[in-house]
Amino acid sequence: MQAAKDPAVQEHHALAGDRQDLPVIAPGHTLSSITDKITSIVLRRDTPLAWAASLAFASTGLFFLAISIAWLLAKGTGVWGINNEVGWGFAIINFVWWIGIGHAGTLISAILLLLNQQWRTSINRAAEAMTLFAVACAGMFPLLHVGRPWLAFWLFPIPNTMGVWPQFRSPLLWDVFAVSTYATVSALFWFTGLIPDLATLRDQAKHIWAKRAFGMLALGWRGAAKHWERYEVAYLILAGLSTPLVVSVHTVVSFDFAVSIVPGWHATILPPYFVAGAIYSGFAMVLTLMIPLRSVYGLKDFITDRHLNNMAKVMLATGLIVAYGYVMEAFYAWYSGAPYELAMINNRMFGDAWKSYWALILFNVLIPQLLWFRKVRLNPVTLFMISIVVNIGMWLERYVIVVTSLERDFMPSAWADYYPTKWDVMLYVGTVGFFFFAFFLFIRFLPVIAVFEMRTLVPARDPSAKKGVGATTSSNKEGAHP
Repeated sequence: MQAAKDPAVQEHHALAGDRQDLPVIAPGHTLSSITDKITSIVLRRDTPLAWAASLAFASTGLFFLAISIAWLLAKGTGVWGINNEVGWGFAIINFVWWIGIGHAGTLISAILLLLNQQWRTSINRAAEAMTLFAVACAGMFPLLHVGRPWLAFWLFPIPNTMGVWPQFRSPLLWDVFAVSTYATVSALFWFTGLIPDLATLRDQAKHIWAKRAFGMLALGWRGAAKHWERYEVAYLILAGLSTPLVVSVHTVVSFDFAVSIVPGWHATILPPYFVAGAIYSGFAMVLTLMIPLRSVYGLKDFITDRHLNNMAKVMLATGLIVAYGYVMEAFYAWYSGAPYELAMINNRMFGDAWKSYWALILFNVLIPQLLWFRKVRLNPVTLFMISIVVNIGMWLERYVIVVTSLERDFMPSAWADYYPTKWDVMLYVGTVGFFFFAFFLFIRFLPVIAVFEMRTLVPARDPSAKKGVGATTSSNKEGAHP
């Protein structure tokens, strides 16, 4: 206790960012209490009623997903609202929206890890899982949009079989490689981080089948020094690979639009504009998931106000970049003097789509300005509502970008209004249901917070404890960091 009052120790805490007003972990926790709290969510025998009800509700989305895909494969893409002019409808809108949501997980896990930001520790595991499920949802749409998904292998370069190369100048083919690479690296990064915690669950599980299941997934992890050495090297390599993907993946997605000559799309600002929007919507979804999670499972000691505050700040910063993009879109149209660009921005603001455009300005620009206030950033209810608003606003942004530029082509004879059908809506709702269904299963069967990373925060908060004594003792039993 005397060491905790030492001015040198207090100065160390301040330099380490361990602020007493917003701690990264609530005081009073020990190595064992952290392990017991997190693993109890997985190893508990009874299933929480709230979890079961939420899973059942999400499963209705799976029903919609199955019905809409079956009908689509039976009848073709004509069941959607697309037409000769608007060939990209809900499918591409939702593809871009889901890919954007998946960006926060990689940013939190990889970039903040390389920057040694401790506040990522409590939220990185859930954010990584969110990334995988969002990318899975996103991948469905271009696959179904090709019309004959059973022939999607034509997109891959297999000339010896097909006798023809794919069109590598098409940004749609770039998406295939970018998204598949992103999904592969993200999955490896997520599973690698899980291995020590799977060993912890293996050692703490009471049921023989749970022990065997977690033991197989833990790949023989024993917490040896050699294991940790190899783990840390692999984890840093994957973090380094994941970091450029945060920028590259949504940049490639933006090329679907930017390399065209369609008014409203042909702009060099789209790559950074899309990346900022992806991080914006991704952090909004992380808040949407983590705020109820910390309340239902009593994780406020681990997902503290500091996490909410920092995520809100990232949302505010990226939201301002997105707002700058909106201003530049209007400026480019005016400064270029091109009649088609002027007609496009006029149609967005004052034409048939004006309600969607001004709604996205309200949701993405005006309402998030409340995040300038500390009281708003630290109020979970208000922050949750703002995150929902941003998610809706970012979907509207993709709708406006995709539809308004295609509805009004260069000639009035090529104009056509777009109206989504019930099958468009059912497919979108189905992917939302799939996302939450997968996330609820993840919460129940895998540790939603990285146990071993949380344990490393305890010695930093308690310098009087002999570093390594408790951790070494527990490592033999629980697979923790020695």
